[in-house]
Amino acid sequence: MTLSADDIRTLHKYDIRVLLAIERLMKQHQWVPEDLLREQTKFSEKELLFRLGRVQGKNLVKSSSVPYKGYQLVFSGYDALALHSLSSKGTISALGTIIGVGKESEVYEALGFGPVVLKMHRVGQRSFHTIRKNRGFLPEWKHCPWIFVSTLSAQQEFEALSTLHKGGVSVPVPVGINRHVIVMSQVQGMDLKACTVDDPDYILQAILHEAGKAYALGYVHGDLSEFNVMTDGETVTLIDWPQWIAPYHPSAPEILERDIKNILTFFEKKYSVALPYTEAYELVVG
Repeated sequence: MTLSADDIRTLHKYDIRVLLAIERLMKQHQWVPEDLLREQTKFSEKELLFRLGRVQGKNLVKSSSVPYKGYQLVFSGYDALALHSLSSKGTISALGTIIGVGKESEVYEALGFGPVVLKMHRVGQRSFHTIRKNRGFLPEWKHCPWIFVSTLSAQQEFEALSTLHKGGVSVPVPVGINRHVIVMSQVQGMDLKACTVDDPDYILQAILHEAGKAYALGYVHGDLSEFNVMTDGETVTLIDWPQWIAPYHPSAPEILERDIKNILTFFEKKYSVALPYTEAYELVVG
């Protein structure tokens, strides 16, 4: 459950202090002990228990009594810290409604200096082995909670968007990042799956052209499909980049082939546009 803007505004600075302390200590402890929280927050036992009750009541933290009384942030608690920081910096001023749910993320409308999109990364257990094998950004910690893996995933995507946008690739414009949350520009149009284009040959060529520009900058998308291409019928935007890999990665040839074939298969099935793979590959790789 993600917090509303009202939830963020009602958090007391002492609630935030407790959440920050749990966040810091979770890098060393699966369940953060109460005595360490008292030491970190400088709260009395009564104040700490009151604050823990508040954040647990808002479903920001969960607790366990085995093997000792300890606490963990859950994703809504991590959301609270990220949104509080983004709001304090003026990056966002209002949180809107959810507009998309993916395998590893939730996407919301928001306001910053204008309409923006918030992408909250939510990496989970099912994707662990894929991340470890293909992305390689997990730290060598003995204990790495999923909320922190999600931050690494967000950083991976933000890096890609920043470089690709500067390099002239049609991607969402990155505005800001905090923890697992990326703020980016809104993209016009709909994903390919949800719309019908008037000139599918042109749109297919445009997608391959953008993928080629990304490849020249050192990025293979890694999950390119009709769900990750937005179009208004005239332009295309490639979205969802946390799974990118470099062209020199050992898995890159296989993953690039899959990306290209995903797009070719979609256009052939929906529009009867048949472009040979070798021709499409040349358009991307050059």
